[in-house]
Amino acid sequence: MTVSHLAMHMSDGIVNAPISLLFGVVAIVALGICAWRAREELDERTVPLAGLVAAFIFAVQMVNFPILPGVSGHLLGGALAAILVGPYTGALCVAIVLIVQSLLFADGGVTALGTNITNMAVIGVAAGYGTAVLLYRLIRRGRDSVAVPVVGALAFASAVVGTVCAAMGFVLQYALGGATSTSLDSVAAYMFGTHVLIGVGEGIITALTVMAVVRARPDLVYLLRANSKSAEVTA
Repeated sequence: MTVSHLAMHMSDGIVNAPISLLFGVVAIVALGICAWRAREELDERTVPLAGLVAAFIFAVQMVNFPILPGVSGHLLGGALAAILVGPYTGALCVAIVLIVQSLLFADGGVTALGTNITNMAVIGVAAGYGTAVLLYRLIRRGRDSVAVPVVGALAFASAVVGTVCAAMGFVLQYALGGATSTSLDSVAAYMFGTHVLIGVGEGIITALTVMAVVRARPDLVYLLRANSKSAEVTA
């Protein structure tokens, strides 16, 4: 196996069985916490949006875009989901997409499902949303309003950070129990470099989507509802 065959959607056999089992447990525990906490994020207005977010992520994950020769990327959706519907609900949305893709479309190995969920639905969502909250609170200090393009810019940055952090989650798993002959240094360099580029593509899609929703229904965007006590969003 060569580095060029590694991808964010891990297949079976890239990490050994004990590490796959370990992160399977991590994923189950994390999703249990998310299911419990998601009740605080959802109401009759936001439940339909969560369904739309999951469907959108599923659709765009099926479309790959070229990054380098022999390398393609797709939207992970962690930052997008967290910004729109909240980190706990967002993690559940991404996890549901990964489960369906693995079981019905063979996109990502079944034994690697725990590692994929940990990377994309837990690490990616947490890193992306944490970045979005930090930037948003810094931007709105002393301001009565925040422009929509500014929200788009922070959504872009959050998506890039979330994508790279999710990729580094894979590097950690490979360091703990890589089952191939590819060196850790090569894996780390490849995953970081390609996922910075993938993150740019993800950032553009995330920014455009978030700005469209903010312009249409800012009251439904979780980031704004949870972190704006007085600031308004303006065009």
